[in-house]
Amino acid sequence: MLEEYFFSCPYCWEKISMLLDLTAGGQTYVEDCEVCCNPISIYFDVEDGAVAAFQAETSGQT
Repeated sequence: MLEEYFFSCPYCWEKISMLLDLTAGGQTYVEDCEVCCNPISIYFDVEDGAVAAFQAETSGQT
């Protein structure tokens, strides 16, 4: 199950969204901001089919 999740980019502070796959449990990966193209480290955890924790940080890969 995919869920659209909204958050602010840690570089440009624009509100963006990503599709999170809730069936895969918690995940950690890097994805580029759709506005400023900087790499964002994404972490999220899933409990009972819902996002229980979410973090979006600068990745240090600029």
